[in-house]
Amino acid sequence: MKKLIASLLLAAAVSSTLYAQKFIGVKGKEIIGTNGKPFLIRGTNLGNWLVPEGYMFKFKKTNSPRLINQALTELIGPEDVKLFWKTFQDTYITEADIQYLKSTGINSLRIPFNYRLFTKETYMGQNNPNRGFELLDKVIGWCKKANLYVILDMHCAPGGQTGDNIDDGDGYPFLFTSAASRKLTADIWRKIADHYKNETTVMGYDLLNEPIAHYFDVKSLNPLLEPTYKQITAAVRSVDKNHIVFIGGAQWDSNFKVFGPPFDNKSVYTFHKYWTDVKQDVIQEYIDYRNKYNAPIYVGETGENTDQWVNDFRLLCEKNNIGWHYWPYKKADNTKGFMSFKAPEGYDEIIEYTEKPRGSFEEIRKAAPADREKIKKILWAFLENSKFANCTPQKGYIEALGLKATTK
Repeated sequence: MKKLIASLLLAAAVSSTLYAQKFIGVKGKEIIGTNGKPFLIRGTNLGNWLVPEGYMFKFKKTNSPRLINQALTELIGPEDVKLFWKTFQDTYITEADIQYLKSTGINSLRIPFNYRLFTKETYMGQNNPNRGFELLDKVIGWCKKANLYVILDMHCAPGGQTGDNIDDGDGYPFLFTSAASRKLTADIWRKIADHYKNETTVMGYDLLNEPIAHYFDVKSLNPLLEPTYKQITAAVRSVDKNHIVFIGGAQWDSNFKVFGPPFDNKSVYTFHKYWTDVKQDVIQEYIDYRNKYNAPIYVGETGENTDQWVNDFRLLCEKNNIGWHYWPYKKADNTKGFMSFKAPEGYDEIIEYTEKPRGSFEEIRKAAPADREKIKKILWAFLENSKFANCTPQKGYIEALGLKATTK
């Protein structure tokens, strides 16, 4: 009987080990692939899809999802805006986009999302708490078919983790001063982790994008960051011990000085870098953290620069064994990304509207377009132009990443 029990326990241990090997993992300074060898992340971000950004719509002042939605509602009304966002979510990223990205030679994608997709708060025209899973399940399914891994990135957290437009909040990182917001963040991550705990296509969870902008009292806010990560990670680990948690630094994912040693054995520390010199000292502090604590690092966002810079920074990262997700995949009238599409004729009228004073109802009336039907047609042309079939691969940018700019 003892031998039988021992055999069963051994079989269970072996089975557990084999099962664990299905997931991307961590060992020392390395991210480890399912083949047991180091896995260097190489890919892009699906920016603008589930977190619309003003600059991606060619807007300046109207720069967060909430402000964009307000402007479009003023232009064409609430019902048509609901239809616009529904169509946008269904057509901006499709299986054809994923198949193309796979053909370039990438191995993974980072997908930004807004926490509201998992609540009853109205967001992008809906208040369906399952909408996040409906959208992510679909794209993860496409990535599974294409053999691409996925990092899920909470770009917008309850209360706002950044305090700027990118978190779709209220202009301050209230997440760190609100126990209710931190609990909701942890609860949503627990819900997400429970849903994907056995999904091997998911590489891991980027818990908070670019927390605590530099505009604020960072001396008081920065000490709150690591405890918040620990609270969220504990929620994830209560249901999911398989996936990596990605921990981003303070001040736009740039400051690792706020961290002590890793508190989770499947964690990767992530930084973002834009518009810097391409020099070793730009990334050395992150390498120093990796060496000091024997922990993996990777750059979750970079790019938005010339092809030469994209190439040179990519080579610098790879020379130092740092994987990357360049930003962005798709954007209107843009050579600094994988894919570009044309802003439709007349789109300047929409841009001009968003720049006008609209702080009162009188100002909204004065700014209003003479022909709302025309504006609606322009917005629907934007949707049509952004479909994969109407996009143009940016050969120079893709090849600067050491990838293959295949024709569509």
